[in-house]
Amino acid sequence: MTYNLRVSICYETSPLCSSLAPSIQFRSHNNLTVPLRLHHTKPSFRTISKISLQEVSPSAKTSVWVNPKSPRASKLRQKSSDSRYASLVKLAESLNSCAPIEEEISGMMNILGNKITEQDAVIVLNNMSNTETALLVLDYFRKRLIMRREVVLYNVTLKVFRKCKDLKGAENLFREMLGRGVTPDNVTFSTIISCARLSSLPEKAVEWFEKMSSFGCVPDEVTCSVMVDVYGRVGNVEVALSLYDRARSEKWRLDAVTFSTLIRIYGTMRNFDGCLNIYEEMKALGVRPNASVYNSLLDAMGRAKRPWQAKNIYRDMVKNGVQPTWGTYASLIRAFGRVRYGEDAIAVYREMKEKGLELSVVLYNTLLSTCADVGFTEEALEIFQDMTSLGTCTPDSWTFASLITIYSCSGKVEEAEAAFTEMLEAGFEPNIFVLTSLIQCYGKAGRIDDVVRMFDRLLELGITPDERFCGCLLNVITQAPTEKLDELTACIEKANTKVGYIVKLICAENIEGEILKKEASELFESIGADVKKAYCNCLIDLCVNLNQLERGCELLDLGLALEIYTDMMSRTETQWSLMLKGLSTGAALTALHMWMNDLSKAFENGEELPSLLGINTGHGKHKFSEKGLAGVFELHLKELNAPFHEAPDQVGWFLTTKDAAISWLESRSSHDVVST
Repeated sequence: MTYNLRVSICYETSPLCSSLAPSIQFRSHNNLTVPLRLHHTKPSFRTISKISLQEVSPSAKTSVWVNPKSPRASKLRQKSSDSRYASLVKLAESLNSCAPIEEEISGMMNILGNKITEQDAVIVLNNMSNTETALLVLDYFRKRLIMRREVVLYNVTLKVFRKCKDLKGAENLFREMLGRGVTPDNVTFSTIISCARLSSLPEKAVEWFEKMSSFGCVPDEVTCSVMVDVYGRVGNVEVALSLYDRARSEKWRLDAVTFSTLIRIYGTMRNFDGCLNIYEEMKALGVRPNASVYNSLLDAMGRAKRPWQAKNIYRDMVKNGVQPTWGTYASLIRAFGRVRYGEDAIAVYREMKEKGLELSVVLYNTLLSTCADVGFTEEALEIFQDMTSLGTCTPDSWTFASLITIYSCSGKVEEAEAAFTEMLEAGFEPNIFVLTSLIQCYGKAGRIDDVVRMFDRLLELGITPDERFCGCLLNVITQAPTEKLDELTACIEKANTKVGYIVKLICAENIEGEILKKEASELFESIGADVKKAYCNCLIDLCVNLNQLERGCELLDLGLALEIYTDMMSRTETQWSLMLKGLSTGAALTALHMWMNDLSKAFENGEELPSLLGINTGHGKHKFSEKGLAGVFELHLKELNAPFHEAPDQVGWFLTTKDAAISWLESRSSHDVVST
């Protein structure tokens, strides 16, 4: 059967078409594509063939009948522009791999013959990836072509430098352009700007962007869209956000990389809701998020301490078929580590190991620190052994500090000492964090002499005790036997004179008036907010240990007045509550004493009690704390014969009814009268 071949010719204003793909095709009933090449007399013609598969009709006087299986079809195929394009691409590939020698380049280029077109030059240069040979090829075409717009060839050559991320070479070529009198255009600048962007040199991209106006070039929306990302990377947030506002109003096309930068900008500004808004806007515009976008979001949610949102973002990432990268897992570990989501952090670690991804020292340290915070001793040892067995990741001082902290919190003195020795053998000097952990460990084990020894070592190393170190000494003194108080008080006084003086006041048998409250108030005003509660807890604990309950109540009153403790006691129409979360054992027992006295006074004064009274001790989830305050209070409430019982469906709550409370308060009042 024969078929109708119809050929049409179109005119174009420029021979350098934006599309370099071949345009002539022959289609048979078997979907066979046969390229054709038509010789045209003027370079401004572009030939386009449209092949219809209709059967021949008598009216088709201009038709050419070709059997796709005939030898003629094969010859037409070989002569087509498709074949020409393919041969030019093949030439470009050969030029990429040849030596940058002019004679060798010329020898290879001779296959083009004498009838070289600008389009040939564009195709060859556009498919090159070797900057050294590309310059010689450009020079070859320049000498043999009469160019209508020479800047086009330079622009295509600049793209070769962009592919190779060779900004210096691109800048040299730009200078050559100017030297030859070639005027750059928008494409010239956008290519160099994108080259700088791909080369991770945003400052240079800004420099080239700001040069455009001096050459009479006005940036188009594509270039401006790129600059949103560039200005964000150089830290010029104001300009970046201004361009983004313009992009939204003028509906520019923004790529995923730009949105990733915008999310990082908002994250740096701590506008974490803004990060999420950018993400939603991106999806609404139909831009598909890539791994960089998701990683920026995860990092922002980690710094915002919103692990639940980090989880949701990760689920979206997997659901949308975006492959998690090393950076994804690193952001998740940091996000979970910040908020002590130990189980989630360990799960991410195991997934990384399953996928064969190596962790950095920083990630290992983050995991170990998280394990120390939540009491995951076994998991920490597994991670440390994995780290040391690989041979590619060497533990640093922070690694050993976390390991020693884990052993210290779990009371494993020998293991902590072994880790300390290993640290010294590795060439690391102990820092204040390591010595703080060791002192905590010795204090927990009741080895006060070793506490004093470590304190002396800290002074020998010239390390100045900080507020946390002093807080650790306070914690140790609350666990020490009475006969060791003087030794520890001397250490505390050397670390912080004011704290040492207050400890002496608490230990003294008699003190004048409200001097303790005055000195403690001055101390709390002078220390950081992050240690105030720990200091107050320890000082109250010491009072309780020394049976100085009245002094403990004074300190608790002061803590409430200074808002070191907040929302501790609350009253509603239906429930009165005592909230003890975050208090030490001694401080919690002191608060219970004060609260029960308040209940007695309210009852004696005829106040109406609510239907429910409750004491909340917190969840007590930390592995090092065993049952936390809940275990202590369960025993103490039994000793007081108080009618508070642990609620089975509300962890950490001890509840009682109005009637039971009144009955207990009446019996308590009667007992006080009998005792009197």
